[in-house]
Amino acid sequence: MAEALTAEAILVATEEVLRRYGPAKATVVDVAKALGVSHGSVYRHFATKAALREAVTRRWLDAIHREMEPAFGQGLPASEVLREWLQRLFDKKRRSHTEDLELFTTYKTLVGESSGVVEDHVEHLVGLIARIIQAGVDTHEFVTDDVPRTAQAVWDATQAFHHPAHAQEWGNPHIQDAFDAVVSLVAAGLRYNRIPSATGDA
Repeated sequence: MAEALTAEAILVATEEVLRRYGPAKATVVDVAKALGVSHGSVYRHFATKAALREAVTRRWLDAIHREMEPAFGQGLPASEVLREWLQRLFDKKRRSHTEDLELFTTYKTLVGESSGVVEDHVEHLVGLIARIIQAGVDTHEFVTDDVPRTAQAVWDATQAFHHPAHAQEWGNPHIQDAFDAVVSLVAAGLRYNRIPSATGDA
């Protein structure tokens, strides 16, 4: 008896089809052929092509979330936890771009189609930064009276090292030096300065 078709199996096959054909040419029929089923079977799990593509995007981003849990519990100061976290994110994005450019380009297209998924992704990662900053505040290493706003500022300040729009810059031989300089500046700001609150207080 054939195994029942699952949503996860469809998503795995869809990723391979996207890798092979790219987002412009990949179809639900291609996914069904890869699975050896009718396209109607795929539609029973995902009502539309857009829903399938969004689910694949979310699956990819969820995998990043699992890999990006902060490295607490190692006795490191919050500034080092933050530096390691930002480095890990940068390395992952850079590696995806250099080692699997076709799939990276595919997901860049899909992410552009799924604004809600992207918003959830960014919110999750900024939330992880906020956890690191809060840990620094709790140990009096960092100074801020608005952790969420500060976390968003750190995310914005480091966009050159994680936003796909900057991917072509990641091969620059001096990019790591630039990363180190920006992160050092961010860490210094967290130690000694105060991000203004949303109300505009100095």
